[in-house]
Amino acid sequence: MELATILGLIVAFGSIIGAILIDGGDLFSLFNVPSLVMVLGGTIGAAMMGYPLKTFLTLPILIKNTFIADSGGPTEIITQFVSLADQARREGLLSLEETVNKLEEPLVKKGLMLVVDGVDPEVVRNVLEIDNDLAARRHGAGIALMETMASLGPAMGLLGTVVGLIGVLRNLSDPSSLGPSMAVAFLTTLYGVIVANLIFIPLATKLKQKDKTESIVREVTVEGVLAIQAGENPRIVREKLESFLLPKLRGQESTNKEG
Repeated sequence: MELATILGLIVAFGSIIGAILIDGGDLFSLFNVPSLVMVLGGTIGAAMMGYPLKTFLTLPILIKNTFIADSGGPTEIITQFVSLADQARREGLLSLEETVNKLEEPLVKKGLMLVVDGVDPEVVRNVLEIDNDLAARRHGAGIALMETMASLGPAMGLLGTVVGLIGVLRNLSDPSSLGPSMAVAFLTTLYGVIVANLIFIPLATKLKQKDKTESIVREVTVEGVLAIQAGENPRIVREKLESFLLPKLRGQESTNKEG
């Protein structure tokens, strides 16, 4: 579970609710079903018009992924490749076949199976890079969808406010209804801002960060597979793959083992 996403939501909404309560406001006065329906329904409908249905239907999965912690980062997969390189050096490439069948990472599994099958290194690189490009495109489409919904939220809120103000202007003969009617009209703007800035923009940012991490893992995978195929020394494999990490993260695994 990605605690940062959950804690962020709690802090953001908790701060707003807390400020309203401290100021003596009424939370129930900020809840209006028609305004909420207009903002959410308009945002969802407009986004659906702009994307293929197949892409739009991934929205629940995208939101779910922001609450799921990464299963493993570059450091973990580097350690795995060093171990596989050591096995390949000691027992030969064919010995990896049984080990590969136990792996969970699809890209690592695909690359090493190509190596075991004796496929040319250039072909292996091309296959893995094509897989990486397709994954990046899929992620990019999901991120773009979230960003589109973030931009649509305030627009739908403004639209709802305009509709509400039109209703207010039609009832100027009743001064007592102007205050409540204006409050309801501006609620749609509030909902639009919340939908954009407290939901879709942060979730899109989270997906971008996850994609960057996965992109590094995929690049490490390509280089790790090719290093194993070339029969490189495990120490050289570690040095090569750790070049993808921040300087402060390099050499941690080997230091831990020595300790």
